[in-house]
Amino acid sequence: MKPVETSIVSKLQATFEPLYLQVLNESHMHSVPPGSESHFKVVISSNQFEGKRQVQRHQAIYACLADELKQGVHALALHTYSPGEWVQAQVPDSPQCLGGSKHG
Repeated sequence: MKPVETSIVSKLQATFEPLYLQVLNESHMHSVPPGSESHFKVVISSNQFEGKRQVQRHQAIYACLADELKQGVHALALHTYSPGEWVQAQVPDSPQCLGGSKHG
């Protein structure tokens, strides 16, 4: 793992004690230099999400990763689940980027 990805994983694990956590660097799917750490997909299930709306879950993750967002992480695709939701979850694939030089 690269430094930003490692930091994201470490902070999410410490803050949310997830039952499941997957952090994918999807920067290669976007118009960024090779080796970038700017676009991530986070799939997380935590007891802390029980009874919270998606917007509250996302706000908690943004607060947790505030430093990374200030220092170059451009996008987070967040898929957040309570334990009960995780049992039935079908995580969507990320769409192809249409930005920058990837316009067809």
